[in-house]
Amino acid sequence: MTSPLPVRTERDSLGEVSVAADALYGAQTQRAIDNFRLSGEPMPRRLITALLLVKAAAARANQQCNSMEPALTEAIEQSCEQLLAEDGEKAGFMTHFPIDVFQTGSGTSSHMNANEVVATLAARRLGKPVSANDDVNRAQSSNDAIPSAIHIAAALALMHELLPALDRLHAVLRERAPGLREHVKTGRTHLMDAMPVRLDQVLGGWASQIEADIARLREQLPALLRLAQGGTAVGTGVNAPPEFAALFCAALNARTGLAFEPAPDFFAAMGAQDTAASLSGQLKTCAVSLMKIANDLRWMNSGPLAGLGEIELPALQPGSSIMPGKVNPVIPEAVAMIAAQVIGNDTTVTIAAQSGNFELNTMLPVIARNLLESIVLLANGSRALADKAIAGFRVNDARMHESLARNPVLVTALNPIVGYAKAAEIAKTAYREGRPILDVADELTDLGRERLAELLDSARLTHGGL
Repeated sequence: MTSPLPVRTERDSLGEVSVAADALYGAQTQRAIDNFRLSGEPMPRRLITALLLVKAAAARANQQCNSMEPALTEAIEQSCEQLLAEDGEKAGFMTHFPIDVFQTGSGTSSHMNANEVVATLAARRLGKPVSANDDVNRAQSSNDAIPSAIHIAAALALMHELLPALDRLHAVLRERAPGLREHVKTGRTHLMDAMPVRLDQVLGGWASQIEADIARLREQLPALLRLAQGGTAVGTGVNAPPEFAALFCAALNARTGLAFEPAPDFFAAMGAQDTAASLSGQLKTCAVSLMKIANDLRWMNSGPLAGLGEIELPALQPGSSIMPGKVNPVIPEAVAMIAAQVIGNDTTVTIAAQSGNFELNTMLPVIARNLLESIVLLANGSRALADKAIAGFRVNDARMHESLARNPVLVTALNPIVGYAKAAEIAKTAYREGRPILDVADELTDLGRERLAELLDSARLTHGGL
């Protein structure tokens, strides 16, 4: 039998609680650990770091409001900085923040977890007790801190992770496209043969999708930068000095380099999560774009013999445990799954965001979890798609030329000259007999082979003019 782990006794307003002797957190965190054994998934790391930024900025603002002595401010700020440094360096960082995502809807459990951890470290620095509620949480409430942390975490992840990743994908598409101008392939509508397109036009279309996604996501930033901090319990700002919100944002901006500002209406910022819902919707749209690109790549890569076989994606790993030599489009498949997850996350955020009952939304933890997961997944997926699929695929010109030569839809170019009915006869005959469209048109019209070759030139047809 193993010996029980050493514990210490902590107290909160409900009484005594046994806490692991070496834990930085206290009684309220332990109660949440015991109460919420639901998913085994802790709150997002990025949300925790945002909460630590809130604690440090709040301490600085409190000092500037003359409501906190400099030594305590410094102890809280340094404790937050220590934890933020550990976030980037030590795998054990999240052991201090173990509470399940599925917890109290306001996120109070995780908020008090942060307060308790910071209070423990600050007390060690000062050599005297520091209160998680009265000191670290001064002029704050879970009800404004958690909505603020969601905005802070999302804004930082958007600026430093997703937008750079989408910029990378967009750049790879734009860089690759000009070199593919001479490669003409069969276009497809309804998955059926259509008029020809150039590969640079295909990549240009994808690039425009990503460019639009970047623009839509950037439009979300001004709303994300407006914070609920200062509204405290219900939006009235009770227990916070009037100047606290502005000073808080100034301290936060000095640390992050962004331009956070107090929300124009704390009641809306705390009672609703419309900004989160809006951002999630744009993340879903971005996921739809990535899924379209991933699926196009999969179709174009299909084969190599029985599919389209127009391109060959980089061979990254064996594709089958039983079929030797098989190679699968693993990156587009992974990105398609990412897109599916983000679309599902948006549904959850939508349902959660409408749970703003009177002065507080009560599904904040799951909003934070899904919103941040979507941002991170899309960022990672965009980089993988750019660097491991699009940058390195090889074009199979011979396969594309073979398909183009037999494509009866090329006869569309003859419509203005021979009419739709005659063009349809030529197309059906070519398809039925498996013959090149040029040969059949030469037999069924008097245009002459040279003129027909000019009219049916696939590269010319990609420029739009017939």
